[in-house]
Amino acid sequence: MSYIKVPGDIEKRSFEIIEEELGDKVKKFSESELLIVKRIVHTSADFEYADLIEFQNNAIESGLKALEKGCKIYCDTNMIVNGLSKPALAKYNCSAYSLVSDKEVIEEAKKEGLTRSIVGIRKAGKDPETKIFIIGNAPTALYQLKEMIEKGEIEKPALVIGVPVGFVGAAESKEEFKKLGLPYITVNGRKGGSTIGVAILHGIIYQIYKREGFHA
Repeated sequence: MSYIKVPGDIEKRSFEIIEEELGDKVKKFSESELLIVKRIVHTSADFEYADLIEFQNNAIESGLKALEKGCKIYCDTNMIVNGLSKPALAKYNCSAYSLVSDKEVIEEAKKEGLTRSIVGIRKAGKDPETKIFIIGNAPTALYQLKEMIEKGEIEKPALVIGVPVGFVGAAESKEEFKKLGLPYITVNGRKGGSTIGVAILHGIIYQIYKREGFHA
């Protein structure tokens, strides 16, 4: 049996297939948006994301600028943190972290009867170096982030990737966050997840590499 064995060739062919199957849908995206869409489809093998994804308020460029300056990235799951490329982040003096397993967060969540995602976002929001938020699991985290921004309790983020997945509050929280008019990338409806959040940020990082003439 003949099959492709070289990793680079496999990835190259995968993206060729994705672009072929996206067909005319590629025309509705800018070059930078399409790169992210293709990475999401590559991660999920789900072409519906091309219909669900939404980019608001110069989100990609705002995220690029924050990454190039160096910043912290708060993630609502450890899965997102573990999925992000550490060498790529370190190259630009960026770091990713989550507080859902933080001892103080766990204790406070139990005491107040809240989700760890809510308490974790509260704590992360107090760190002025945290400029990007990736919400891939908990709608409560996205709701809480919106409330804190509305109340002026934290600075407006450079970018929010809001892609919580699920049946309770996922679609609704994404819609609510749109009202803030901030740099925001989301996938409408119930779909999303940690791997989608990772794919989106990697798609943005890869564009910095392209600008500098390197390959991710």
